[in-house]
Amino acid sequence: MDFGIGRAKVAFVAVTTGNQVNKFVIIITSLSFCSHRIEMKERKMKMTKNLRKAGFTLVEIMIVVAIIGLLAAIAIPNFVKARATSQANACINNLRQIDAAANQFALEKGRTSGSAIVYPTDLTPYIKLNSAQSIPPCPAGGTYTLAVVGTNPVCSLGTTVTPSHVLP
Repeated sequence: MDFGIGRAKVAFVAVTTGNQVNKFVIIITSLSFCSHRIEMKERKMKMTKNLRKAGFTLVEIMIVVAIIGLLAAIAIPNFVKARATSQANACINNLRQIDAAANQFALEKGRTSGSAIVYPTDLTPYIKLNSAQSIPPCPAGGTYTLAVVGTNPVCSLGTTVTPSHVLP
């Protein structure tokens, strides 16, 4: 029998006392409400509340993004400057090797200052070559030129970049 709130087991018992017969007494032997449904709803509500506590607010996320942006604004220019400086240093070291190779070539071949040099074919035996078996190029993309003995080799980037790619 269903009473709307839950389910109850009901036993009907006929009672005969005196002149009154067929009076019914309702005896409720067990009463069970739909408590498992209520518990499930409570659990869902508790889980929902816990999920809300586990996330981040928009303000917290914005603060973290602002801090990361600030650190990036400070760090990126320093990385760019360090990269440019290292490229210039590598280029200057390559220019020194080319100059030393030109001087060694001039000594072995008996050339004097102002003698013409065919770059790079005359200098390849005197310079340590890279993995491609050629004279190391400028790391910033410039090209090297050397026309005569006694002058410094020049990078095409020269003073157009900072720091400059010029032998001191």
